[in-house]
Amino acid sequence: MSVESTSGLFTQAQLHEALDDGTLPAWAERHYEGFRNAMLGTHDGAPFPCYFGMESERSGDALYTFCDSMTEESALLALTDTLFEYVQVFEEYGERTSLVIFFRPPEQALGEAEYRDHFWNILQFLHDHDPEPWPHHIPTDPTDPYWEFCFAGEPMFPTARAPFYEQRMSRHTPHGLEITAQPRAIFEGITGDTEAGKEARRIIRDRIEDYDGVCPHADIGDWGDSHTREWKQYLLPERNEDTIEACPLTITALR
Repeated sequence: MSVESTSGLFTQAQLHEALDDGTLPAWAERHYEGFRNAMLGTHDGAPFPCYFGMESERSGDALYTFCDSMTEESALLALTDTLFEYVQVFEEYGERTSLVIFFRPPEQALGEAEYRDHFWNILQFLHDHDPEPWPHHIPTDPTDPYWEFCFAGEPMFPTARAPFYEQRMSRHTPHGLEITAQPRAIFEGITGDTEAGKEARRIIRDRIEDYDGVCPHADIGDWGDSHTREWKQYLLPERNEDTIEACPLTITALR
């Protein structure tokens, strides 16, 4: 299956139609079906921790895309175009419409460090090919508590799931790298400084512990919290005692 045939935005209805027609490659079918089972199923009796992701899949509000490679320029340029399109239209689909990006799995098994490098290289590629300047209201310094990844002028929260996770099951998928992009705008009214936001985060953290069977990682926090940095949450280390001290992303866009 060519890059063009799996790139572009899919609504849930379009994706299910492609599954029924058999027009997706086998790796894409497995990846989406694994994602859907995780969102709508349970692990050791516990529901998936992210209530918003779970509800988005259940309601059919999410958008999806497939990327044929984690490294090939043509595939990543196609992803850049798709992400740009998503930023322009996501508010038309639902109140909390995220974009789930499924990457073709590598031919050989990779470890945590390799997936981490791929993840940050992908974000760097997207940033370097961003058609819009960095938004003025978001700091360019990742050490600032109000920094977050931006693309096409939209601040967003990209989180990863990958095969290397063995204990942190909410971040585990056996089918290759998966990134969910959630614009800051979809969190309106439920940010950490609101009562609704505080309650939502309390529920999610409780669910993480039940689902994973391990304590939530210390790097998990709220955007703007002086004690945490949002970029550290994008791809969490497997072990609670590990952390990444410096953000791997280099911001080159002029403000």
